[in-house]
Amino acid sequence: MTLIVQKYGGTSVGSPEKIDAVAEKIGKFRDDGDDIVVVVSAMSGETNRLTSLAQEITEQPIPREMDVLLSTGEQVTIALLCMALKKRGYAARSFTGGQVRILTDNSHTKARIKEIDSSPMRAELDQGNIVVVAGFQGVDDNENITTLGRGGSDTTAVALAAALDADECQIYTDVKGVYTTDPRVVEDAKLLNSITFEEMLELASLGAKVLQIRSVEFAGKYKVPLRVLSTFEESEGTLITLEEETDMEDPAIAGIAFERDEAKLTVAGVPDIPGIAYKVIGPVSEAGIEVDVIVQNAAADGSNDITFTVKRAESDKAKGILDAIANDLKAKEVTLDKKVCKVSLVGVGMRSHAGIASKMFKALADENINIEIITTSEIKISVVIEEKYLELAVRALHSVFELADSKTAGNEA
Repeated sequence: MTLIVQKYGGTSVGSPEKIDAVAEKIGKFRDDGDDIVVVVSAMSGETNRLTSLAQEITEQPIPREMDVLLSTGEQVTIALLCMALKKRGYAARSFTGGQVRILTDNSHTKARIKEIDSSPMRAELDQGNIVVVAGFQGVDDNENITTLGRGGSDTTAVALAAALDADECQIYTDVKGVYTTDPRVVEDAKLLNSITFEEMLELASLGAKVLQIRSVEFAGKYKVPLRVLSTFEESEGTLITLEEETDMEDPAIAGIAFERDEAKLTVAGVPDIPGIAYKVIGPVSEAGIEVDVIVQNAAADGSNDITFTVKRAESDKAKGILDAIANDLKAKEVTLDKKVCKVSLVGVGMRSHAGIASKMFKALADENINIEIITTSEIKISVVIEEKYLELAVRALHSVFELADSKTAGNEA
């Protein structure tokens, strides 16, 4: 008998009709003899509605009370889904995060899971029940309700799968799986049959929105087989696997990710002395601003230009910090460019395929796209370019590296 943990997001359970459809899908797995644990999010829009209610009361809601408030969204869904399952003749039991005993730290609104007691779920499964668990939530040592922050329901599902030693964790969403790039930008983007945890982590960190980074990290750490597939269309989806399970002759590039929400800051003409990078970057990081790509260029006159990227929403704050310390740094000027984006190639095959970078740079040059910053890792090459060229760059790279779905490409031809 197979044990499967399934997670359904807000769009999948966004109305009573959709909840009924999800119950129908779960029932088919149960009919096949599988043991099923289901994790659900709040209905789409519900978390935003609850947040708005809190903000109508106070501009700065107390984190503990926000957790109490937001956790109610998932409780609505687990109750309705159990009703829909029982209507179809399936035995089902709902559990909040606290009832399952998902024990977390006490960092309200962004708690981390410490421990899971799987015995209540196992007892229900042994009785033939479908277990329906509220995602996104847990309790701390003092029984305070906590929430796991962004992507918390994905993390709940993977954590439960690890605790139960499930055969597979299935993340149901509104797309068929993981594509070579965003199909809204490249029409013939290919649905990947499989991808490694390492590649998925890079894609998620570089802008791909299919899975949250925390859930992928968790799945990789505990070796939980993870599959992404559509709630609304029949598809095998994409299996996320360990690297040793993949074919070494697979293509060098798994996918192309991009991030529009970028801004570039340059501190020009600072002295070329030890510690200057820290003096520039340190105050920005200490203000809670995440610094991404960093480049330092030394000039012949003994000065340095330090360029780095941050999220666009935080760029004005970062520039204000740099302006305030520019004199102390002896900088000639501080500039901010909000019209940039980042495009990245990702693939474990880069380890065994030479010439990926030069091929990428030539493809962009052929489209007359200037590269402003380059950064690389073992399985990733990222470039910062003008934002207006983003879609052109992605399409060009997708074509040059032959990532297109042959079926779609053939139909178009």
